[in-house]
Amino acid sequence: MRLIPKNSEYGWALYSISYFGFFFIDPVLSHADARVWFFTLLATVVFLALYFGLFWVSCRQGLLHIAAMVLMGVGFAKYNGGATTFFIFAAACGPFVVDNEVDAIKILVAIETAAALTWWGFHLNGWFLLFGNGLTFIVGASDIHFAQRNRANRKLLKAQEEIEHLAKVAERERIARDLHDVLGHTLSVIILKSELAGKLMDRDTQRAGNEIREVEQISRQALSEVRDAIRGYRSQGLLAELTQAKATLETAGLSVKCEAAKIALPALHESVLSMAVREAVTNVVRHAQAHTCSLRLEQQNGSCRLAIEDDGRGGMQSEGNGLRGMRERVEMLGGTLDHDSQSGTRLTITLPLKQIVAKPEGSTN
Repeated sequence: MRLIPKNSEYGWALYSISYFGFFFIDPVLSHADARVWFFTLLATVVFLALYFGLFWVSCRQGLLHIAAMVLMGVGFAKYNGGATTFFIFAAACGPFVVDNEVDAIKILVAIETAAALTWWGFHLNGWFLLFGNGLTFIVGASDIHFAQRNRANRKLLKAQEEIEHLAKVAERERIARDLHDVLGHTLSVIILKSELAGKLMDRDTQRAGNEIREVEQISRQALSEVRDAIRGYRSQGLLAELTQAKATLETAGLSVKCEAAKIALPALHESVLSMAVREAVTNVVRHAQAHTCSLRLEQQNGSCRLAIEDDGRGGMQSEGNGLRGMRERVEMLGGTLDHDSQSGTRLTITLPLKQIVAKPEGSTN
């Protein structure tokens, strides 16, 4: 049986449970008798059931689990200083059983109030107040932030999936329209000329031959048009990629400025820059926590320059697989990639527009 749902975003729950070990400090140091150990272990079993049960129940039932943890903290506070652990875990889990920050704050206030009243009612020492209220507040406030971020990420992922679905539907409709426009009239002409050639075969073979030759020419033309259309489906171009990137960023709630000059680029250059735009925008959406983003494509001194900049948290100096692969593709074309994340993140790619021979993969020269 799994303790948390498969592919859950709550993987932290498995290692966070180690902090419950503080509940055993008092019984160990005081050399507690069998009766105390019995209730300590019983409380542990009940707590684990409440804790891991949170990840399988509804929000309403989750609130009951949180309330039960707080009651256990109150019940054990007089006999075990480690009972503050129950308040801390309740505050840590509370923000994840509701769907907004306001309710999460209400839960934290209720837990803080219960801990303070427990300290006051049982005349406990200052350590209980420090951990039961101080540490509980720090943990609870932090998890309110993380829970809200998780909810925002889920909404963003749902929006991205919807955009991808709508894009696929629109593309299917476009393919249907284009194929109808490309082939509908042409095939009708081929059918008519083929029927005419069949009727003329016995009466006027020369004219029938002319009709067949025209059918061949029309067929070749239709094949060329279909190939051109397919190439259009496979690669929409850099400008279309920038337009899609702008829509994705705006869906994620960012203010976007996009400036793109029309530059005649070799197909390979355009493909590399399109992949770079996709990778960079994905990183901004997933990791940057930015509010604004700018995309600029321009031509400078015989080179094409693409700059993507955000005002996010930055600080990510190490290159992941995506950025490393992007750099390798750019350098194969004789270009450069600059990545600066001191304040926000700025990615600048420069590719020469003159005709060059691409370096083979793995080349060091």
